[in-house]
Amino acid sequence: MSSLPIFDVAGSALSAQSVRLNTIASNLANADTVGRTPDGAYKPIEPTFETAPLPGQEGMSGVKVLRVDPSEKPAIKRYEPGHPMADAEGYIYAPDVDPVAQMVNLISASRGYQANVEVLNSARELALATLTIGR
Repeated sequence: MSSLPIFDVAGSALSAQSVRLNTIASNLANADTVGRTPDGAYKPIEPTFETAPLPGQEGMSGVKVLRVDPSEKPAIKRYEPGHPMADAEGYIYAPDVDPVAQMVNLISASRGYQANVEVLNSARELALATLTIGR
């Protein structure tokens, strides 16, 4: 906790965007994995955020990760009888991960992260400039 709440607000946002980037990376890394059963297929994950009051800062809120949940979407059933992971009927089960949507989310999370880094840099520069006013 800092004496300037802007650092706490931007820091909490950086942390949340970092979790978002990690979940997207996990989804993209597992987009092509398959399983023998619908339950054995990778389940894409999605973070849920909520506002959270900043300790020691009356009326100021940041963001925190409430939870990271697996998707409720069913696995995609594909007929590939020659695949080594195929079940007795020749089906494999792939996660319902849309790489294009994940990339859009990745770009959004990356820009959100970059924006909060800029907020931190600007706040630091302003704080340092304020300290040199009296010189």
